[in-house]
Amino acid sequence: MLVNRAQRVQSIKDSATTRILSRVWLGSSGRDPEDDAERRAEALLGSNRGVLRDLGVTGTTVRRSGRSEVLLHSSTRVGAIPLVSPMTGQLEYGLVVEPRFSWRSAGDMLAGTGFKVLPKILPLPELPNSERRVPPWVMSAIVIQRLRLLLAESHRRFTLVRSDLRAPKGRVDWGTYASSRLPHGGFLEIPCEFPDLRDDEELKSQIHWVVRRQIDSLLTQLGAGSVVRHLVTQCEELLVFVGTSPPQKPRGRYGMNIREASMASQVFRDGLQAMQWTAEERGLAGLSELSGLSWRMDMEVFFEAWVETIADHAAKRTGGTVRSGRKEETRVPLDWIPNGTGSQRSLLPDVVLQRPGLTVILDAKYKRHAEEIGRLGWSDTSDETRRQHRDDVLQALAYSTLFASERVLSVLVYPARADVWTRLKESGRVVSHARIRSSERTVELAIMAVPLSGDVAEASAGLESLIARAS
Repeated sequence: MLVNRAQRVQSIKDSATTRILSRVWLGSSGRDPEDDAERRAEALLGSNRGVLRDLGVTGTTVRRSGRSEVLLHSSTRVGAIPLVSPMTGQLEYGLVVEPRFSWRSAGDMLAGTGFKVLPKILPLPELPNSERRVPPWVMSAIVIQRLRLLLAESHRRFTLVRSDLRAPKGRVDWGTYASSRLPHGGFLEIPCEFPDLRDDEELKSQIHWVVRRQIDSLLTQLGAGSVVRHLVTQCEELLVFVGTSPPQKPRGRYGMNIREASMASQVFRDGLQAMQWTAEERGLAGLSELSGLSWRMDMEVFFEAWVETIADHAAKRTGGTVRSGRKEETRVPLDWIPNGTGSQRSLLPDVVLQRPGLTVILDAKYKRHAEEIGRLGWSDTSDETRRQHRDDVLQALAYSTLFASERVLSVLVYPARADVWTRLKESGRVVSHARIRSSERTVELAIMAVPLSGDVAEASAGLESLIARAS
């Protein structure tokens, strides 16, 4: 059985278990095609165990109804990686892990967070024979961010300038002065060549070209949601800085010689690489029928950035300040006695919002618990979900002991698809909370669902109501 080239790159969702027929993915031959397909699947998983592990994917082979299947268990990471063929030893296969909610929701959230978290390009070979599974704006977001950093770091440099000056400077072309200036009365028009500290016009011209190409690409994707409009706006802001430099396709010193820039900063090298991607019309794996770049993004970190954005919005409206675990601003060390014993060395709440007399700890959990519990009720929720949820509650209560405010509110934050969140809102179940009274202070525990929509004002409403209730 031959494999269609399009089927060599398989797509699965994050935080899920997916079954793929071995013969569909890898083909088969011989008298017993299912046995051959199973051997191929086992070889594929064995030879690619390392890259699969880096993407948070584990796999096994199983038989169901006599057919060999590859059982893939994904984590909270999304991305795309190439896989070595078990038949040829070449990179002929690939795997794409997509967000379990829509790319449109992911884009809206990405824009809502201000692009705090972006996919990471992996130092792996390109993914072969990819299909259109990942929207092109994902690549644009990476390129635009790198260009913004490149422009911020780019320094003025000395360039040789030729100009007529009123006084000699640098090297003076006395011959031209005598033959063409003096005869016409140009006594104060002295032709000079001298080094001058100016903006790197060549770099700005090539960035100008790249930004224009990104805008052209983004304008074809306006139906993908608000993220595209945000990215177009960012491109327009970049054009303000480079608009006076004529667009020029990256080439030579900047476009194609990234290795020559090995002594430059990482920001500079990353910026040049992004320019090269655009010039070569390359993208993230999943964008076209051509090879694509391998990449990865941790959805747990992405969701934490979304919760951080929600907290920032609530703090501005309620008069609080926010610290982020993503930025290592909330870490609290644990002092074990004797020194050197113990296990965990510190606690790191995801987000802490504080105002006089009140501390709110937000623990972002990229899990399905809010949807499952909201849909089925606690009594019908699976045993595994209930066990995990109890562990989450204990962690939230542990965080509540870290702060000495008169009131401490520890909130477990779970994601919900926009339609599910709307139903929870209509039934009054977006937020639920319990109060634990003690002699010295009041500790509250809350469970809150936030929509995967990118509308930070809407998502912040539940947190603001909790803060108002605690006041």
